[in-house]
Amino acid sequence: MKTPIGVGILGTGRISDLHVIEYLHNPATEIRALCDLNVDLAKKRATSWGLDSITITEDMDEFFKNPNIDLVEILLPHDFHLAAALKAMTAEKIISLQKPICSTLKEADELVAAAAKYDRPFKVFENFLFYPPIVKARELIKEGAIGEPISIRIKSHAGYSQSEWDVPQGAQEWRQSVDRSGGGPLVFDDGHHKFAIAWSFMGNPEAVHAFIREVQRDDGYIFDAPAMISFLFPGNKVGNLEIVYSPQLKIDTVYYAQDDRVEITGEKGIIWINGGHGHLANTSPLILYDGNNFTEYTDIPRGWEQSFILSTRDFIQKILHGGEPVLTPHEAREILKFASAAEQSNQAGQVIHI
Repeated sequence: MKTPIGVGILGTGRISDLHVIEYLHNPATEIRALCDLNVDLAKKRATSWGLDSITITEDMDEFFKNPNIDLVEILLPHDFHLAAALKAMTAEKIISLQKPICSTLKEADELVAAAAKYDRPFKVFENFLFYPPIVKARELIKEGAIGEPISIRIKSHAGYSQSEWDVPQGAQEWRQSVDRSGGGPLVFDDGHHKFAIAWSFMGNPEAVHAFIREVQRDDGYIFDAPAMISFLFPGNKVGNLEIVYSPQLKIDTVYYAQDDRVEITGEKGIIWINGGHGHLANTSPLILYDGNNFTEYTDIPRGWEQSFILSTRDFIQKILHGGEPVLTPHEAREILKFASAAEQSNQAGQVIHI
């Protein structure tokens, strides 16, 4: 493919600041158009990104017809994913679709079926799989540092931070609606990252069981926490995701006030991954116990933005040189099934076999 690859950003909300970093700095790409119903917001983003002369529109159809756009980055609320992705395919664009693939499995099935017949690159964006401590952990496991993984424990811990970024009210509100988001803001929306992590290390689960409660924040918004979700994987492997909101717990972050911790136990060792959106104090991003010694990896980049940069960089390389993107629509559908099973289990009060 000829370079630079023309990029169009559909949706210029809070998260777009992280999605554009690699496109702005990679010599193989050039951002050429923005689309948002809030044109003033799009103009503000364009200025902050140094793109004052860029094409800006509020019309999605006009955006997709732009011949200067080769690749579209779709950053819309979950309930718009199916329609936007289908329009992008009709326009024959390369697609990067923000996770989750859709808000429901029915919509995901329709999109996966359409994508199976599509001959251009189509990626569902999941940045946590490119978070440097996660990547390093994957390398260590591949090298046999802990033997075969047996279990995975994930702790998603929301708190507060005086340095966290400002999330617009509109972004908060649509995530409070299950009809729009597909599930709760912590278990389903942010939880996609955690289910993707579990899936990447352990494979597709056989069964899921969940207890999900609710707590009201001081600003009136509801968090689906505390929650405990258990997983059973093939080969008698197990895992769990614990989600907690501690309103007085200080998180070191410039993004969401949340710390994400992962523990992977193998046949002969253990790996601990610390960080994600933010982190607690000065904990090392990765610690390995190989059965004899502890090794702390302190030189791994831990800024959350790195996961976005590396995810986008990988996709650009796949576009130019070939290879399957991460995630494919089919893989993204498997993770949606994983997340949806947690919601179903809580509602039904029973184990969901998947």
